[in-house]
Amino acid sequence: MKVFLTHGYFLDEDVKEKKLMRPYPPLGILYLAAYLSEHAVPVEVFDTTFSSRPALERRLLEERPEVLGLYTNLMTKVGVLGIIQFVRSQPTLAGTHIVLGGPEVTHHVDKFLEAGAEVVVIGEGEETLRELVEAWSAGRPLDAVAGIAFRNPTGTIVRTVPRTLIKSLDDLPVPNREAVDLRPYLEAWRSHHGKNAISVSTMRGCPYTCRWCSRAVYGGSYRRRSPRLVADEIQGIVDRYHPDSLWFVDDVFTINHRWIEEFASEVERRGLRVPYECITRADRLNERMVTLLRQSGCFRVWIGAESGSQKILDAMDRRVTVEQVRSMIQLSKKHGIETGTFIMLGYPGETEADILATIEHLKRSDPDQFTITVSYPIKGTPFYDDVRQEIIDPGPWATSTDRDIQLRGRRSSFYYRFAVSRVVNEVRQFQAARRAGTSLSLIAAKHRAHALVARAGMRLDSAIVAIEARTRRARDPA
Repeated sequence: MKVFLTHGYFLDEDVKEKKLMRPYPPLGILYLAAYLSEHAVPVEVFDTTFSSRPALERRLLEERPEVLGLYTNLMTKVGVLGIIQFVRSQPTLAGTHIVLGGPEVTHHVDKFLEAGAEVVVIGEGEETLRELVEAWSAGRPLDAVAGIAFRNPTGTIVRTVPRTLIKSLDDLPVPNREAVDLRPYLEAWRSHHGKNAISVSTMRGCPYTCRWCSRAVYGGSYRRRSPRLVADEIQGIVDRYHPDSLWFVDDVFTINHRWIEEFASEVERRGLRVPYECITRADRLNERMVTLLRQSGCFRVWIGAESGSQKILDAMDRRVTVEQVRSMIQLSKKHGIETGTFIMLGYPGETEADILATIEHLKRSDPDQFTITVSYPIKGTPFYDDVRQEIIDPGPWATSTDRDIQLRGRRSSFYYRFAVSRVVNEVRQFQAARRAGTSLSLIAAKHRAHALVARAGMRLDSAIVAIEARTRRARDPA
């Protein structure tokens, strides 16, 4: 029984990503492909990133897959539902088993089954998908397959026992990158950024408790491949693709200091110093770790900040201080490592004073790059549970995602559009003026003008909200 894997992400449909052009191949699917092949299960991967819906549909009609596996997250959900609808509308595909996996499915099982999925995989997919194929091939019932949900013949949704997480990631094969064409990815990166990158995963799970973060697939455990096997994978990537850099997708790359020590020794022993960037937390960095990152090839480290307000960090349960983040950004820069950080606006309880604290934090820590998102609650997270009663219906489930959720009592989307612009331009103004040695530089002046417009927009939005509130009170004094 052959498995057909795809993910339904089409770059041409993503306006924002087409501007950024930082696409990565579907690493999770490539892990599945490698695992299934290792266990003698025929598998084909159709990478939709640089393809199109008509091309995918043509291939499905040609292949008539017995099992169609669809990776589903916030970005691909709506597209995946469209793929399911297409398959279910085609008489020649009536026998196709549709299996969904990924972070989006865990807390929407009933809706995905109602939309036409036959089985939803909850948690890690390698062992589960193999057992599903074996059960279908042998004509056995699915009740014995752990970690899935499906409808039985009476229409009742059955959830089997949870799947035990894979204890040793060393038992997994490296992702089958040969299953897709990496050339478009490498060319896109090089043409837009001057150098390309290949993504690598060394760990699964995150033991931290940030309230807005979903851990629907890998849970709160920490599991990691050995430094030796990671180095083997890197060597294979270098020999086959000759990348300019690597991107470690791990949530907290320096979570285990002993692992970093061994990794740095391993790549040094092999002479395998490939430039890479990674993500980590300020409380898992120190002078020794920063030194080892630099020695092992790290050219950029992303250090989670989220806010420059300690009040907001505590509300998020980030378990770090603003001072820790600032200190580690500055320490990394001191060692010649570029720095990036993440900022989140609009978390419940945030005021304009907290936004100003974030601006001040960015000025003082001075990261080389920073990204800003406006918070949204993902179902299944503590953040979602905290604001459940304040959620405004985002519209039909099939055409919306958690990103579309609005909260009662929170500022408008226009306010945050101005707030993001204000943060970016005030920080860039500060950085440009310092580089030029004067606040009169043209670049600094441009950012200052944009910041003033954004500040005025925030205040105008606040004034409109206040007027509307007074009007409501006047109409309904009670």
